Formats: sequence, structure tokens, C-alpha cells
Amino acid sequence: MVKFIDLFAGTGGIRLAFEQACKDFGLDFECVFSSEIDKNSCQSYELNFGSNPYSDITKVDELPDFDFLLAGFPCQAFSYAGKQKGFGDTRGTLFFHIERILKKKMPSYFLLENVRGLVTHDKGRTFKTIKDSLESLGYSVDYLLLNSSNFDVPQNRVRIYILGVLDKQIKLTLNSDVGAADTHKFKRKSTYIQTSLFGEENFKAVTVKNILEPNPDKKYICTQDFINKLQRVVGDNLSRLHGYRLIDHRGGKSIHSWELGLKGDCTSQEIEFMNLLIANRRKKIFGTHQDGKSLTKEQILTFYHENNFDQVTKSLLEKGYLSSHDGRYNPVCGNMSFEVFKFLDPEGISITLTASDANRLGVVQNNMPRRITPRECARLQGYPDTYKLLDNDNAVYKQMGNGVSVPVVKAVLSDFIEHNLKCSSAKQSPMRSPLVVKINHYAI
Repeated sequence: MVKFIDLFAGTGGIRLAFEQACKDFGLDFECVFSSEIDKNSCQSYELNFGSNPYSDITKVDELPDFDFLLAGFPCQAFSYAGKQKGFGDTRGTLFFHIERILKKKMPSYFLLENVRGLVTHDKGRTFKTIKDSLESLGYSVDYLLLNSSNFDVPQNRVRIYILGVLDKQIKLTLNSDVGAADTHKFKRKSTYIQTSLFGEENFKAVTVKNILEPNPDKKYICTQDFINKLQRVVGDNLSRLHGYRLIDHRGGKSIHSWELGLKGDCTSQEIEFMNLLIANRRKKIFGTHQDGKSLTKEQILTFYHENNFDQVTKSLLEKGYLSSHDGRYNPVCGNMSFEVFKFLDPEGISITLTASDANRLGVVQNNMPRRITPRECARLQGYPDTYKLLDNDNAVYKQMGNGVSVPVVKAVLSDFIEHNLKCSSAKQSPMRSPLVVKINHYAI
């Protein structure tokens, strides 16, 4: 019997993966304690595991004995999406409660999950502090950096998995692989694998189209006004939106608020002005210290050559697309005003889900633009459809943005159990994912 505890449990993704892995190896298991402080997440946890984990781990002193510690400790302190304050942030110090529990109970094994930024934060010193503290307790420690898109999960999500074994040398056969950096590189990589290594019949990459619900509720369809604005930019064939980002501070495959007319219709010259401004304002010729924030009239006239600068800027200032301070002009970026900020490519993978904007990811299905559903969001994290979701869309979007990719955690734990667990009943799993095996062959 493998007894485990589940800390910073969220909606139970790590527990789900651990139980799946144990079942594959014929191991009996029991969760003897779980802890989560977010009440909505606790409701999801209870709905699926039958127990409510609500507690503040910083105030928990007494725990039952256990063999395996699981913890997806809060990542905001090290995340690229956060302010990366690390151990200068109170959330960063939550790791030390894991250390406290390990020191007191000395379980045989642990798995910790966090964002990839933990490795490089503070020039590597933060991660070194964590690793040194774990090793000082007597654990052999190793880690993996893995991308969910390599594990039949159509999402570009790189996470670190830190594993430890007490008083024994740890052994892992999985290798770190951060995968493709975006959906375009993922598609190129998948094409290479399919044609060069395995053949079309033996390899089919899982993409966004594989997780879409065939008949989602109409409440997820974009408003008619927003659809009309999108059609003004791309025409009636809305599938042209595949892969487009709606954002005001970068160019490339993007659509901007002034092109949609979100704050008022713009003339072609006003649109040209704004597009040229965001395309040129980061050039080093205008000074690296500005970080593309603002340019003077003289600077702008080096790339905007029409003779109507004053007229165009006056109109854009009145509509709110442009701001001006001390003779410098800057786009007014209002990305939260978009109903959808990114339309996923059905033939590719999703961008990384986050708690703040998972509810504004979209797809175009049957020429209809809509937001992804909570169930689709769960599928983008590899949760099985048997996993029950709360009847609270906003809570589910947030939970999945904060959650783990279940198949990745399962693959890590399966590899770990096979080579490290001190249990005579452990055996080689007959359920190891073919994709996990392939990873060691096509890490390119």
C-alpha cells in the first residue's frame, strides 16, 4: 500500500495522475491527507474524490505517516506571467512548508511541479536553494522539463517536475524536452515525425481539433457585433482567423482594436498609421531604453510618410487608440476588451493556458467564432471526460489555467515508479503511452 499526501492540491490533477500510474503498476494506494486553500477548487476536488481538502498548509502541523508527497506548489512567484519575485514574495516561501513537512515526516519519495521559470529565476539561485535544501535532508534529486504537447496534450505548456528518493540514488529514463516553441514549430515537427520517422499510419499528432465539442452551448458563440467586426477584417470566411491573436502591442499574425473599430471606426490611413507605429516603435534606432513605448512626431515621420500627421493623430487621440504625453505618442493597448484574444489553430496546439485568460481563448468551428468551453479547457490539460466539472464556468477556466497536464504527470510518475519504488508488487506498466516512448527518439 502506497500512502500519499496531496499538497496545494488544486482540483486534484496530480492525484489523478498518481492514481492512474499506480493502477497501471498494480499498486494499492491511499490518499491520507490533501490540502487546498481555494474553496472553488476544493469543491471540484470533493466532487471527484469524495473529500474536501480545504486547509491552510502553513497552519498544518500534524500529519499521518505517508510514503509519497505530491505538491504542485504555487508558481506565480517564479512565472514569466508573474513578477518573478521568487523567495522575496510570500508565495515563494510556500516551498519551505514542503521542506518542513519532508523534514518532519521523511517520506521515501516526492514529486513537486512548478513553472519552467523556476529553473532560471534569479540566475538559477532560487532553484539551487530548493535543490540544496532537499538534498540536505537526504534525498537524491533530479528534475525534468517537459512540454505537454509531447504527451498527446495539444497545449504548449512547459513545466518542471522535481522528483526525489530518500537514501537511494534516483533513476529516471525520461529526458527533458521543452518541445516546440509554438504551434507553427509544432506542426513542422509533427510533419517531420510523420513523414520521416513513423509514417502517416503510425503517428497522428493530437491537435486542438481533437478536443473540440461537436455541439457546444450557444452561449460560447461570440456576440454578433464582434462577429461583424471580425468579418470586416477577414471577410465571410472566418476560418482565416485560425492562429490569429487579437492584441494591440505587436504585429505579425495579429488583429488590432483599431482594425476592428472597437472604440470607433478608423479610416484606412488611421489604420496604416497605427500599424506602422507598432511595427516600428521597438526598433533600436529609436533607443532601447524606450522599449517601444512612445515616439516623437519627428521619429514617426521617418516611417509614416503621409502629410496628414496632425489630422490622423488628432482623430486617433479622440477615439482613444492613441495617447500623447510630452510630445510622444503611444498606442493605447486594451487587450481585455477583446471577447477572444487568441483564435486557436485546429491543426496546431494551444498556447499555454493561464488562470487569467483561459476564458478568452477561441476557435472557429463551422465558420462560427466562439470561446472554448470549460470541458475543452479541461481536455487541453488532458483531464478525462469522466472528470466532473463544476457548474461554474469562470471557476473551471481558472482551475484549468492553474492546473497540471494529467498525462504528463502520469508519464513522469510511471517512469519514476518503474525505476525507484521500493515495492515488490511494482511491475513494468503495460499502459505506457507510445508517445512517451517515442519522445526519446524524436527529441529534435
